[in-house]
Amino acid sequence: MKTFLILFREPDGRTDEHSEAFTQTHQQHWQTWLQALRASEKLVHGGSLTMDGKVIKDPSLPAEDGPLFHGLEFVGGFLLIREENLETATALLRSCPIFESDGWAEIRELQYS
Repeated sequence: MKTFLILFREPDGRTDEHSEAFTQTHQQHWQTWLQALRASEKLVHGGSLTMDGKVIKDPSLPAEDGPLFHGLEFVGGFLLIREENLETATALLRSCPIFESDGWAEIRELQYS
Protein backbone atom coordinates (compact mmCIF):
# COMPACT_ATOMS: atom_id res chain seq x y z
CA MET A 1 0.00 0.00 0.00
CA LYS A 2 1.12 3.51 -0.77
CA THR A 3 0.22 6.70 1.08
CA PHE A 4 -1.38 9.61 -0.75
CA LEU A 5 -2.01 13.20 0.26
CA ILE A 6 -5.29 14.73 -0.89
CA LEU A 7 -5.53 18.51 -0.80
CA PHE A 8 -9.06 19.84 -0.94
CA ARG A 9 -9.33 23.17 -2.69
CA GLU A 10 -12.53 25.13 -2.59
CA PRO A 11 -14.02 28.53 -3.27
CA ASP A 12 -14.14 30.91 -0.32
CA GLY A 13 -17.40 29.70 1.23
CA ARG A 14 -17.85 32.94 3.12
CA THR A 15 -18.92 34.54 -0.16
CA ASP A 16 -21.36 31.78 -1.20
CA GLU A 17 -24.86 31.38 0.13
CA HIS A 18 -26.13 27.83 0.59
CA SER A 19 -29.44 26.81 2.03
CA GLU A 20 -29.45 25.15 5.42
CA ALA A 21 -30.82 21.99 3.79
CA PHE A 22 -27.90 21.89 1.31
CA THR A 23 -25.38 22.47 4.10
CA GLN A 24 -26.84 19.70 6.27
CA THR A 25 -27.00 17.26 3.37
CA HIS A 26 -23.46 18.13 2.28
CA GLN A 27 -22.11 17.63 5.81
CA GLN A 28 -23.89 14.27 6.04
CA HIS A 29 -22.32 13.20 2.73
CA TRP A 30 -18.89 14.07 4.15
CA GLN A 31 -19.56 12.08 7.33
CA THR A 32 -20.75 9.07 5.36
CA TRP A 33 -17.78 9.23 2.97
CA LEU A 34 -15.24 9.55 5.79
CA GLN A 35 -16.88 6.73 7.78
CA ALA A 36 -16.53 4.47 4.73
CA LEU A 37 -12.82 5.38 4.47
CA ARG A 38 -12.32 4.61 8.16
CA ALA A 39 -14.19 1.31 7.87
CA SER A 40 -12.02 0.27 4.93
CA GLU A 41 -8.91 1.28 6.92
CA LYS A 42 -7.77 3.49 4.04
CA LEU A 43 -7.93 6.72 6.05
CA VAL A 44 -4.65 7.55 7.80
CA HIS A 45 -5.40 11.09 8.95
CA GLY A 46 -7.04 14.28 7.83
CA GLY A 47 -9.01 17.34 8.71
CA SER A 48 -10.38 20.68 7.69
CA LEU A 49 -8.34 23.83 8.11
CA THR A 50 -9.20 27.13 9.79
CA MET A 51 -8.79 30.49 8.10
CA ASP A 52 -6.11 31.44 10.65
CA GLY A 53 -2.60 31.06 9.38
CA LYS A 54 0.52 32.69 8.03
CA VAL A 55 2.12 32.71 4.60
CA ILE A 56 5.89 33.02 4.34
CA LYS A 57 7.07 33.86 0.84
CA ASP A 58 10.48 35.23 1.80
CA PRO A 59 12.15 34.36 5.12
CA SER A 60 13.64 37.86 5.35
CA LEU A 61 10.19 39.52 5.20
CA PRO A 62 7.33 39.47 7.70
CA ALA A 63 4.83 36.63 7.32
CA GLU A 64 1.47 37.52 5.78
CA ASP A 65 -1.78 36.80 7.65
CA GLY A 66 -4.26 34.23 6.40
CA PRO A 67 -4.22 31.29 4.04
CA LEU A 68 -2.76 31.53 0.55
CA PHE A 69 -5.51 32.17 -1.98
CA HIS A 70 -5.29 31.31 -5.65
CA GLY A 71 -7.93 33.63 -7.06
CA LEU A 72 -10.84 32.97 -4.71
CA GLU A 73 -9.75 29.39 -3.96
CA PHE A 74 -7.76 28.08 -1.02
CA VAL A 75 -6.82 24.75 0.57
CA GLY A 76 -9.67 23.94 2.95
CA GLY A 77 -8.57 20.52 4.17
CA PHE A 78 -6.51 17.43 3.60
CA LEU A 79 -6.49 13.66 3.95
CA LEU A 80 -3.81 11.03 4.04
CA ILE A 81 -5.07 7.75 2.61
CA ARG A 82 -3.63 4.33 1.80
CA GLU A 83 -4.27 2.81 -1.60
CA GLU A 84 -2.60 0.40 -3.99
CA ASN A 85 -1.62 2.99 -6.58
CA LEU A 86 -2.48 6.42 -7.98
CA GLU A 87 -5.22 5.02 -10.23
CA THR A 88 -7.13 3.33 -7.39
CA ALA A 89 -6.63 6.38 -5.15
CA THR A 90 -8.03 8.60 -7.91
CA ALA A 91 -11.02 6.29 -8.35
CA LEU A 92 -11.73 6.42 -4.62
CA LEU A 93 -11.59 10.22 -4.69
CA ARG A 94 -14.22 10.48 -7.45
CA SER A 95 -16.97 9.77 -4.89
CA CYS A 96 -15.85 12.60 -2.58
CA PRO A 97 -18.44 15.25 -1.60
CA ILE A 98 -16.01 18.11 -2.37
CA PHE A 99 -17.42 18.22 -5.90
CA GLU A 100 -20.93 19.06 -4.64
CA SER A 101 -19.85 22.58 -3.74
CA ASP A 102 -17.60 23.45 -6.70
CA GLY A 103 -14.49 22.27 -4.89
CA TRP A 104 -11.74 20.18 -6.38
CA ALA A 105 -8.97 17.94 -5.13
CA GLU A 106 -5.34 17.28 -5.82
CA ILE A 107 -3.92 13.87 -5.03
CA ARG A 108 -0.21 13.11 -4.72
CA GLU A 109 1.79 10.14 -3.55
CA LEU A 110 4.05 10.70 -0.56
CA GLN A 111 7.71 10.18 -1.33
CA TYR A 112 9.67 8.62 1.49
CA SER A 113 13.42 8.86 1.86
